[in-house]
Amino acid sequence: MNDVLAPRAAIIVFLTFALAYFLSALLRAITATLSPILSAEMSLNAGDLGLLAGGYFFGFALTQLPLGNWLDRHGPRTVILWFLALAVAGCAAFALATSFTWLLAARVLTGMGVSACLMAPLTGYRRWLTPAAQMRANSWMLMTGSFGMVAATLPVQWMMPLTGWRGLFWMLGGLILLSMVGILAMVPRWRRTEPEATAPVGEPGYGLVWRHPYFRQMAPVGFINYGGMIAVQTLWAGPWMVKVAGYTPAQAAGGLFGINLSMLCTFWLWGMLNPRLAGLGWRPERLIAWGLPLSFVLLGAIVLLGTRAGWPLWALYCVSCTFASLSQPAVALALPAEAAGRALSGYNLVIFGGVFVVQWGIGLLIDALGCFVGDEVARYRSAIAIFGACGVLAYAVFLRAHLRHRMDGQPG
Repeated sequence: MNDVLAPRAAIIVFLTFALAYFLSALLRAITATLSPILSAEMSLNAGDLGLLAGGYFFGFALTQLPLGNWLDRHGPRTVILWFLALAVAGCAAFALATSFTWLLAARVLTGMGVSACLMAPLTGYRRWLTPAAQMRANSWMLMTGSFGMVAATLPVQWMMPLTGWRGLFWMLGGLILLSMVGILAMVPRWRRTEPEATAPVGEPGYGLVWRHPYFRQMAPVGFINYGGMIAVQTLWAGPWMVKVAGYTPAQAAGGLFGINLSMLCTFWLWGMLNPRLAGLGWRPERLIAWGLPLSFVLLGAIVLLGTRAGWPLWALYCVSCTFASLSQPAVALALPAEAAGRALSGYNLVIFGGVFVVQWGIGLLIDALGCFVGDEVARYRSAIAIFGACGVLAYAVFLRAHLRHRMDGQPG
């Protein structure tokens, strides 16, 4: 039975999901803009700040394994509505928080609540769109996320005098409720596949996903390179601009605006180019192998330049890391359609597990290096250098598997 949507219906479904993902990305990135205010009001050090930002991704990662099974069983519409109800509760709890522990718990709950905002539509697209359209829709969903991250910078900075950070979270909870109404009205119900169609999957859990060679090949770049880029984009680029480059909080918000606007344009461009590149035989793993090393050059330049490395270099670094984003829809296409929810959620667990580890790990490194290096600028540079070395190692593991598969004549 063909579930591919007509173009008009596909556009409506895309836009409906896009609003929820826009809000998810705004909530993901907002800690970078609010970090000076929260640090002053709650007396947070670098480790606390990294843990608070990473709490979102910890909550996100907690739900990924059951999320994949629920998406395959119940479909995107039902699952995302239940999850967004948790996000509304998380926003309310954050707005009412009076301590770091309360803030962290609310942040984890919010991360759990928005954890279906990308996986739900991508699971639906696996059945509702053609393969070429799926690659484009994936990039344009990420572009929508970049819109959210742009909104988390200067617009949030402008709103702060009017609403305060607590009022801002009440507004975000209301907007999530509005997106739930749109999803309930516009997204089609899920058609359960017949037993015969599910037979090729072979097992209901994640064994098929974990053992798949393509999944294993893409896991290192998903964890360190892609997850690390999100960790930088949603937190550490902001403190670097303030602590190392000497920006004011307002200037740092402007820098984050520039970074996220660059990402928005990049994901739009990937959406335009992906179908054409696929038609020319440029598979995602080939693009990653050729393009991702540019990110190591740029991160090295940031470390070397130190105080002279402002937002334009961080923007170029994040843009160069988007090659790794091509791995996400590629993993879904490599596995059967009936396992799309598990494939996407399993890989998303890898990515956001990486975000949490890198985001908190950089903060811990900055604090721990104080035992050896007194200068704060030197501590930031050293922590980013260690992160960069981990990225090179992850790429080497990916490249080894990629070259082995090419020599064996296998996909990937």
